[in-house]
Amino acid sequence: MSEKGTDNIRSAADEDSRMSFWDHLEVLRWALIRIAAVLVVLVVASFLAMPHIFDTLILGPASSDFFVYKWFASLGRAIPFLPDFSDDGFHVDIININVASQFMTHISTSFWLSLVLLFPYIVYELWKFVRPALYPSEKAAMSRAFLSGTFMFYLGCAVGYCLIFPFMFRFLAEYQVSQDIVNQISLNSYMNNFLGMVFIMGVVFELPLLAWLLSRLGILHREFLRQYRRHAVVVLLILAAVITPTGDPFSLMLVFVPLYLLYELSIRLVRPEEG
Repeated sequence: MSEKGTDNIRSAADEDSRMSFWDHLEVLRWALIRIAAVLVVLVVASFLAMPHIFDTLILGPASSDFFVYKWFASLGRAIPFLPDFSDDGFHVDIININVASQFMTHISTSFWLSLVLLFPYIVYELWKFVRPALYPSEKAAMSRAFLSGTFMFYLGCAVGYCLIFPFMFRFLAEYQVSQDIVNQISLNSYMNNFLGMVFIMGVVFELPLLAWLLSRLGILHREFLRQYRRHAVVVLLILAAVITPTGDPFSLMLVFVPLYLLYELSIRLVRPEEG
């Protein structure tokens, strides 16, 4: 590195070290204000576009026209053990039983959708806040961590929306303990399961990043994860069974395989035990 570049790094580090606690708090305050301002803009835009988003995106799994059902129906003709999605008549009418539910759902869904869209900007503002406190050698690693965390969050949300929720919802919507009982799915029940499953998978896919951070802090080591791999498999199978209450092994494996791959990825990301 040139002498001029070294001087720039030192001057930036000196400037950061001269900032008081209240100066850092002021920087954080403005970062939160910018995040809140962008969130308000996204909420308004999502609120205006929500009727179209609701019909095409959110209510997609409630109809046989959903692209995942069509895809698995085509695969089912070639692979016999796949679940049967060939029923083109599948449709679930979502009903509303509370006066204000549709309006409140409109607002809350606009907020949660905006929060998902805002996630990269939140990561960017956090990165700007913590970057001055890092050494040059740490900045590259933390930058990759922030980018990887953003990618894994969206990947988890996509898995929850495209795989986990449609399988769970279709099984439960078609399940009947008696032919005399008709399933009527309320709007609140549908949205709670939809948002919960999508966000749960988004958070679960952050586990490798969490393992990496714990490893950097010296709390978690690679040998520990390897030693308890068999125990983790049992726990992950139980977790997969809870997430997908269907009885077929295909749906269980559909959830278990991503969870296990995340565990194996965590093993590769964490540091080996020193000494």
